[in-house]
Formats: sequence, structure tokens, C-alpha cells
Amino acid sequence: MVSSIVENSSASLRTREARPAISNAAPVVFVIEDDISVRESLELLIRSAGWEPRIFASAQEFLSQPRTLVPSCMILDVYLPDLNGLDLQKLVADRLELPIIFMTAYGDVPLTVKAMKAGAIEFLIKPFLHDALLNSIRHALDCSQTALNQDAEMRILRDRYATLSRREREVMSLVTSGWLNKQIGGMLGISEITVKAHRGKVMRKMNAHSFVGLINIADKLGVVSATKH
Repeated sequence: MVSSIVENSSASLRTREARPAISNAAPVVFVIEDDISVRESLELLIRSAGWEPRIFASAQEFLSQPRTLVPSCMILDVYLPDLNGLDLQKLVADRLELPIIFMTAYGDVPLTVKAMKAGAIEFLIKPFLHDALLNSIRHALDCSQTALNQDAEMRILRDRYATLSRREREVMSLVTSGWLNKQIGGMLGISEITVKAHRGKVMRKMNAHSFVGLINIADKLGVVSATKH
């Protein structure tokens, strides 16, 4: 029976709801599983918990879909008819917003270690309880939201950095590396007053509220120059 794949546990669906996502869009849970009975079971469970299930029978079917930039995670069977789960994991390794929960009917310890080292967030052995899967999904979606937030922050910082002139970028790099205004002026062949003017523009354009804040921004963008000795 379908229910034998994902076992019920003390009315978890009735008493425990999925935490709401920060995004306005419903979190998406991708399922890649070649067994139709398992797919249907997981689809019902995911939908009952308040998330949006997207079900695929193969890795290639999943890869043909556009990237989804909402909180999401993947429930991935290790053994698939085309690419196996570990191969698919490698192909989506750059999607930090897509944590992977592996599942398999086989207690393959070396395989589990390999998947976890490659970044899998959980490895479940069939049959597993509702609670175990739902808790794993909640954790994965939290990680996905964090990754999306960090990506959004970086895009904002890169957009702000793009508004800086060449000279402002040079000043930002040197200032955040610990050089004094007078030293920077000597290095760039400009006056100390001009350095201060560029520094003020950098602070405003980068929306930095303090010198420490500007250092943190530069570190995130990787634009820090050689430090002073």
C-alpha cells in the first residue's frame, strides 16, 4: 500500500502545520522518484503540510524545468532510471537555495556518507515516519530561505558597487584595507581632501552607515586590497 512507504505518526498532519515561508510564494518541494506509488504518497503529504509539491519521475525530467527562486528543497531518490541521485546532486551543486533530502530503500552507509559530504541535508531510509520527513523539509526550507536572502543581499551590494566610479572603487579598496587618507592620496596622486570626498561618496553609494560596515561590505564583495604592513 502507498501508506507503507511513508508511515503515519500520531496525527502529525492534523496537529502540526508547516511554518509559513518568508516569501509570499508557497515553498516548493521537488520530488524525484521513479516509483509512482511513492510519488503519489509524497505529493499528498507535502500538499497537506501546506507546501507546493512538484513531482518528477526522472532526473532529466526535473532538469528540463526552469529554476525556481522561491524557498524550495528536493526529495531525491538515490536510484533513478537515468541519472542517479548522486549525479543529479552534482549537477545542481550551484543551487544553494535547493537543499537535498536523499531517500533510499537500502541502508548503504558509504553512499550516505558520500551524499552528506557533497552537501545533502538529510538521508532517510524507507520506510520513514511523517515526522522525520516533515522536520527535514522544514529545516531544508529554512536553509533555502537563508540562501535566497543572502543571494538577494549580494545582488544589491553588486548593484551598488556598479555605481561607483573607477576612482571611488580604488579608494574603497584602499580605505577598507587600512590605509590612511593621506597615504591613499600619495598612492593615487590626489590630494587628501579629494580622497575624503571620494570616501564620502563611497559611503553614501554603498549605503554604509559606518566604517566597519564598509569593511564588511568590501569583504563580502571581495574588493579588499593588500593590507598595510
